[in-house]
Amino acid sequence: MGLVAAFDIHCNALPLVEVSRTVPEATVLLELQYNHGERPLFILTVTDGPWRTVETALTDAADVKTWTAIGASDATRRYQAVPTLSFEQQLGGQIDDLEGLEALATVDAVIDRIEVNPDGWRQSGWFADREAFGEFASFWRENAGFRLLRLTRDGASEPPGDGLTDRQREALRIAYEMGYFEIPRRTSLEAVATELEISASSASERLRRAQTQLIEETSAATWPPLPE
Repeated sequence: MGLVAAFDIHCNALPLVEVSRTVPEATVLLELQYNHGERPLFILTVTDGPWRTVETALTDAADVKTWTAIGASDATRRYQAVPTLSFEQQLGGQIDDLEGLEALATVDAVIDRIEVNPDGWRQSGWFADREAFGEFASFWRENAGFRLLRLTRDGASEPPGDGLTDRQREALRIAYEMGYFEIPRRTSLEAVATELEISASSASERLRRAQTQLIEETSAATWPPLPE
């Protein structure tokens, strides 16, 4: 079975990031239309933003040559934009391995959603296997910033677990409910340990292990374990 992944790519040079940075309250979805010359056209679906500000941002964007409003419905507007920069001009200043980026087009994957954010793109898509996803993730880890949000097998009804044991999950829940993680703290480690009916040193170790596990699953450059 294949994999379904959602992830953030942190790269200011990606197309239309400048627009999202100008209008951060807007949701900007991007499609690439590949049947128009060497560079694909940008097809934008924009919601929740002041449309006049969005259109001013499109006019001022360094990577947009011209744009056309092609439809509107309530708070959603659709635009077609012609890129003004070549592939090398757009990304060459931040990404050294442009050949590697072009090679990603041959990976057995389908990216079905691109959301433009003020610091890059949030993407989701389908990958044939771990090797295909690994090529994609490795490139962005090495050349920009990459944060995995979700990785599941296709057809899975639930995302993979967080890797915590039941005791670790209980410790985190109780510590959270008692205010141990608030600033300033509303309770002490000793009070959390008493509630768990273990020693303070054991509570500290359990919480540290739980937090380390969550960091590895959500922020570190590793993949979450897939369900069997």
